[in-house]
Amino acid sequence: MSILNNMEKKDLKIAIVHDFLVQYGGAEKVLEAIAEMFPEAPIYTLLYNKEKMHGKFEGKDIRPSYLQKFPKFLRHHYRWLLPFFPVMPETFNLRDFGLVISSSGAWSKGIVTKLDTIHIAYLHSPMRFVWDYHEQYIREVQSQKLKVQSSIENFFLRPILNYLRIWDRLAADRPDHIIVNSKYTQERVKKYYRRESTVIYPPVNVDNVLDVVSVLNGKNNQLEQAQRLNKRSDRTLEQNYFLIVSRLSPYKKVDLAVEAFNKLGFPLVIIGEGRQKKYLEKIAGKNVKILGWKNENELKKYYTNARAFIFPAIDDFGITIVESMSYGIPVIAFRDGGAKEIVREGIEGEFFGAQTAEVLADSVRRFIGNEKKYNPEEIKKRAQEFSKERFVREFGEYINKIFNF
Repeated sequence: MSILNNMEKKDLKIAIVHDFLVQYGGAEKVLEAIAEMFPEAPIYTLLYNKEKMHGKFEGKDIRPSYLQKFPKFLRHHYRWLLPFFPVMPETFNLRDFGLVISSSGAWSKGIVTKLDTIHIAYLHSPMRFVWDYHEQYIREVQSQKLKVQSSIENFFLRPILNYLRIWDRLAADRPDHIIVNSKYTQERVKKYYRRESTVIYPPVNVDNVLDVVSVLNGKNNQLEQAQRLNKRSDRTLEQNYFLIVSRLSPYKKVDLAVEAFNKLGFPLVIIGEGRQKKYLEKIAGKNVKILGWKNENELKKYYTNARAFIFPAIDDFGITIVESMSYGIPVIAFRDGGAKEIVREGIEGEFFGAQTAEVLADSVRRFIGNEKKYNPEEIKKRAQEFSKERFVREFGEYINKIFNF
């Protein structure tokens, strides 16, 4: 019997809580899968920007916090509302629900539930900017490149972050059960929160080849065309640009890749939105194109024709790594974080060992020398291990175990 049928029999009401719906990224893809599993569950969130969601979660019961009533200017510069964030999850009225699932990179794990309510937190990361990214975050805020804080705000930044660290540690005790997106995150949760957790890798749409073919060609003989696309030697150098798909935030280190490719002169395409976009456009050479947000069909085209996928960040998992691999594209990634759990060196891609433009550039040159050895079918096969179907099955089994269904 399915998890939904079991819960209907138990008359169990479910709610979902997510930090923000103001930008579409990996955390929101996880939220989508959870929301599909529980289509009747309302989604509570601190802020909701319908325009930035580009149609995602359309028709869902979205219940934003009181911050949604703030003036539009403040909502668009929501980081200025930082002092309010710890309080907002605690104001959600979750009394009617027997199961609450929080999707949290920072705030939503801090919800307060009734004693008999089960709270399962899917943690994308411990609050990054108050723990291992703390000092680097302060430097970025204070740098002239990112004029996001006044000098007065900078003066109070350290005390605020210290307060948030204390709140975050206490909030991490509130979930009854914790799921994490990688072994890397599991280690950080144990270190900073002293909590045990279960790894369930995020859901990734890995069934792409035939869809891509129909988008690109509109032809009936999809299998034949898919086989043609698998032959990397058929792709021209003009098609085989290097690709980044990422939020344009400082910790994603996209600027590092821009500097490396400015030196290399190879074509680099960057897809994504974020507060660092203007700065990246300013430093990018003529060979680097920053395209902003693209819909799924457009994104498929760029994945299909990419020569390799560049991943310069330390990330907790790296959904875009798996997405690129599902098209048979090798990955060049920084050797840290969740990337080490996805990419096997020499099979799905290569690693570089330091976050500098020079080291990344050397890795790209090394990849070019080894490029012909990569087998697109082997790369796609690896991507299948992180499918959405696998996520739904494992997540459902986890909940069934908790409720003894």
